[in-house]
Amino acid sequence: MAAKIPNRKKLRSIRFLLLDVDGVMTDGGIYFSERGDELKKFNIQDGYGIVKLQKTGVHTGILTGRSSQLVTRRAQELGITEVYQNLENKLDAFEQIKAKYGLDGDEVAYVGDDEPDIPVMKKAGFAACPSNAAALVKRQADFVCKNRGGEGAVREVVDLILESHSRGA
Repeated sequence: MAAKIPNRKKLRSIRFLLLDVDGVMTDGGIYFSERGDELKKFNIQDGYGIVKLQKTGVHTGILTGRSSQLVTRRAQELGITEVYQNLENKLDAFEQIKAKYGLDGDEVAYVGDDEPDIPVMKKAGFAACPSNAAALVKRQADFVCKNRGGEGAVREVVDLILESHSRGA
C-alpha cells in the first residue's frame, strides 16, 4: 500500500503524541533469555525524535496492552511521564489524557499497529501506523509509514509533526 500524503494542517495542531509499544516502538517481537527474562529492542533514532519533539512542547505518552518493566524504563529514559500499561481499553486512557491536558481529539496524534489501536485511531486528530501494521489498521490510518515498527516508524511520524510545526499555520 502506498503511503498517503499526510494532511499538514492536521499535523500542525498536534500537541500530544501517543504511542503503542509492541509493533510501534519495538519490532513487535518478544524475546526471552535462557533465564526467562523478557527483552525488547527499541530504536535509538525513534527515541531521539521523541526527546526532540518534547523539547518543542509536544507531549508524548504510551498506551499499551501489555505490562513490562522494560517499557517503564524506556519511558523514563525518554522523559515520557504518561505511561498506561496493561490496558484492555486504550480509549479510556486516551480520554483521561485529553481531560488531564485539556485537549481536543484533533490535538492528539496516535501511532498503532493492530486491532486494539483502532478505537483510539478513530478519535485521534492524526492516526499513523508502521508499514508492517495489520491491514485493517492501515485502512484506518491517515498515514502509513515507510518504516516498520521498531525500525524508525516513530521517528518518521515525529519528523512529520516537527516539519509541519516549523512551517506554521
